[in-house]
Amino acid sequence: MIGFVLGTSEGKEILSLMNEFTEDIVVSTATKYGGDLLKDYKINYINSEPLDKKGFIELIRRFSINIFVDASHPYAKEVSNTVMEACEESDINYVRYERKSFLKDMNIEGKVIKIEDYNQLKDVLKDIDGVVLNTTGSNNVKAIMDLNLKNRVIHRILPSSIILKKVIDDGIDIGDIIAAKGPFGYHFNEGIIKEYDIKALITKDSGIEGGLKDKIEAAFNNNVHVIVIERPKIDYGITFDDIKDLVTYLKDKFK
Repeated sequence: MIGFVLGTSEGKEILSLMNEFTEDIVVSTATKYGGDLLKDYKINYINSEPLDKKGFIELIRRFSINIFVDASHPYAKEVSNTVMEACEESDINYVRYERKSFLKDMNIEGKVIKIEDYNQLKDVLKDIDGVVLNTTGSNNVKAIMDLNLKNRVIHRILPSSIILKKVIDDGIDIGDIIAAKGPFGYHFNEGIIKEYDIKALITKDSGIEGGLKDKIEAAFNNNVHVIVIERPKIDYGITFDDIKDLVTYLKDKFK
């Protein structure tokens, strides 16, 4: 049995290719919504709730999983660490799938401002006047708000009633919220930049699949500073950034 943690848009493609040769698959997602998106695939079992290390170990034992593929989001550091620890304690193989870095592929690293965490934002923005667009997600809104920046910050978040309530309860003005589900194309990003007169954009290196290419190009073409929160630096061991290569490896492993 092969286990998967799926937290990115590539999950469907991975399962589609896996189903060409096996149904011996167990999937874990962090939400019911994520699990519902995968219902049409041939899967032995879907867990649609967040798991701690104990939960992953129980899942591994229950279904006799002998390899676990971590295809969680590039920034889901805690999830990856938890799965790695569960695999180590269960004495099974851990394999990482992580989408390619757009910054490295497009050779634009020198054109963006890279920071390791949100605490460095204040220092970066001290010399940048004007409105800032935060596209790093609702989980980071509070961290940015706590910096007490001099800039007005517009937060682009998912259009979920739960998320909207949370950020408003945290003190974000409703006029500083754009609730929409991406990934977004070039013209959508450019429209927001022009409408709000954005001077700086905060993003993650979420890869082309996450809409980063269009986002950065819209920013560059409108003289907007691009600030990138770098990916966590983790030694995953066996790692793939190509889905077909991953599936070929798994197929060969379980001939």
